[in-house]
Amino acid sequence: MLELHDISARYGAIRALEGVSLTVGAGQVVCLLGANGAGKTTTLNCISGVVPVSAGRISFEGEDITSLSIDKIVARGIVQVPEGREIFPEMTVSDNLLLGTWLKRNDTADRFERVYHYFPRLKERAKQPAGTLSGGEQQMLMIGRALMVQPKVLLMDEPSLGLSPVLIEQVFEILARINQERVTILLVEQNARVALGASRYGYVLENGEIRLHGASADLSDNPDIRAAYLGG
Repeated sequence: MLELHDISARYGAIRALEGVSLTVGAGQVVCLLGANGAGKTTTLNCISGVVPVSAGRISFEGEDITSLSIDKIVARGIVQVPEGREIFPEMTVSDNLLLGTWLKRNDTADRFERVYHYFPRLKERAKQPAGTLSGGEQQMLMIGRALMVQPKVLLMDEPSLGLSPVLIEQVFEILARINQERVTILLVEQNARVALGASRYGYVLENGEIRLHGASADLSDNPDIRAAYLGG
């Protein structure tokens, strides 16, 4: 469904990615692991068109999307949920969600109901300023706004960042339910144990290059992965 073919990316003279290839099959959850600065977020940003690819190719459903603009990539169904809480704090929760309909204005009421089905707390707080939400609720709002776009692929960047263990469990339970509706997920996550538990296949980035990949269960049992990311 989504394929990266030997992509490279740079920030000026600094190499961020070099020859990265990966595949995300339809309906899968695939994780991308690596230390800070390994190139995980850059990989997502290349897919979503935020960072230009300096070499290689990205294809989605058989189409080359390497040079497409951000809005055209979103229109094809690839939506990124960035790291952090990038909401509009002065706007209400419902207005933040409404921003997810900017490309397609049809079936708006149905889309709201879908989001509120996953996140009842957002419905309870629909008229509140988004800035009054807790950190976990803001993460839910970010995911909900992405769902309003009706994505085929969600690019999730550090969804557990800053959340308590209880909230992490809740967020990942919801992501599993979303995936069951055939939404494909490419997951960047510092919490390797959670990421491998939630995914079917994984890739490990080091210094902008893929160093290892395989079934998530196999990566969990790999002694090098256990030592580097799972605390032994």
